[in-house]
Amino acid sequence: MTETWGTDTELQAARSRLAAGIQGYVEPAAFSVARIDGATLAYGHINKPGGIHRLPAVVLASICGYSSTTGVFRLSRDDLVSAIELLTPAEAATHMDHPNLWSWRELMKGTTAESEFIAFFVADLADTHVNDNDSEFRRLIGP
Repeated sequence: MTETWGTDTELQAARSRLAAGIQGYVEPAAFSVARIDGATLAYGHINKPGGIHRLPAVVLASICGYSSTTGVFRLSRDDLVSAIELLTPAEAATHMDHPNLWSWRELMKGTTAESEFIAFFVADLADTHVNDNDSEFRRLIGP
């Protein structure tokens, strides 16, 4: 039987279990995923400060290697597929929306095995920008 997380208690338990598996995990101030389309980035749901979806954050962190330090993490198509599969049980919670999961699936449309993605994690808004992609992401999340 496939695991589902249909209640708030089950969602919290899943988040806690995944976070416990990441040494030193610190909930980010902001995060997102983007598909690399040539010289541009196509973003999934952007989790801005104050609007963080905690379970998708820890799911993505468990795939890309984020724990507590602001960073930009390269993801393969298979990595994003793994994140989608790991988060899918949350859809059983029909009393809430799942914008991260839905947008990650949208990002997958039309991709190939060579498609690449970037995960953005901002641990603290005061952190120095990591690179140009991080600077672009910071503009999207606001001051």
